Amino acid sequence: MSDRPAPTFAVVGEALIDLAAPADDGASIARPGGSPMNVAIGLARLGQPTAFAGRLSDDPIGTVLRRHLERSGVDLRYVTEATDPSTIALVELSGGQARYEFSLRGADFQWTAEELAFLPGGAVAAHFGSLASWLPPGAAAIATAVSRLRADGSILISYDPNVRPSLLPDTAAARRQIEASIGLAHVVKASSEDLAWLYGGQTAEAAAGRWLGLGAELVVITAGPDGATAWMRGHPPVTRPAFPSPLADTVGAGDAFMSGLLDALARRSLLAPASLAGLGDAETLASILDDASLVAGITISRPGADPPRRAEVDALRRCA
Repeated sequence: MSDRPAPTFAVVGEALIDLAAPADDGASIARPGGSPMNVAIGLARLGQPTAFAGRLSDDPIGTVLRRHLERSGVDLRYVTEATDPSTIALVELSGGQARYEFSLRGADFQWTAEELAFLPGGAVAAHFGSLASWLPPGAAAIATAVSRLRADGSILISYDPNVRPSLLPDTAAARRQIEASIGLAHVVKASSEDLAWLYGGQTAEAAAGRWLGLGAELVVITAGPDGATAWMRGHPPVTRPAFPSPLADTVGAGDAFMSGLLDALARRSLLAPASLAGLGDAETLASILDDASLVAGITISRPGADPPRRAEVDALRRCA
């Protein structure tokens, strides 16, 4: 293990199986999923050395998830072997849009402080978010570990709340918890649906301003086919259109955008917190959003969370 180079990214969170709702013939399709795992796979496929810090069960589903990560070149040195069952998400699709129901007694949500003591594990950037970041009992251990990283100030931290209303019955409590996580991150990505649930009729600009005030340096709000907007303190917002792409489904689209966003920052040497804070060039920020949108556009053109590899992205960019 000591002979391997340290990863650029460490991604903390859940890995699960998405089980598509039965079709007319009663058949279901099971695909690996989970927002943090999707982000880790997206980054690795884009050529970024990435370690996934997840709790993988020793059950058959855990074996499937491990092999899926390995096939995409994700570093598993920080995976915790767990005896708890794997998590399953039932996915219902309507018009290509996904709705989820989850089993919640799985390995993904049992983190302890000891299991996360390795962070940052040599990485220069850490990503967290989604279910594991706000579901007990493990969410507290993740928050403590990320708080330590933010206080140290040496690595970039990114966060995606990936709100699932069915799992968050108390909106006010969820908002407090999510805002606490936002205060730990330098880069925050969320969807317009996340904002609508968290803040009702509040504008994206108002929410982004609130999050910048909490400590974020870069806030990006995605709006599906309407593109994405980025905010930084002291600069006007930058909005870019979505990459035009045929829609198979939206499963993993936000995660693909997140991995594309982080990859774009890495490729521009903007992973150091101080470098990100100094980014004020609208043209550069627009190009970062375009890169992320391209990665998401490829992903929505095919079923399931199947982010593109570097060669696919580069080939499509040359043709665009």
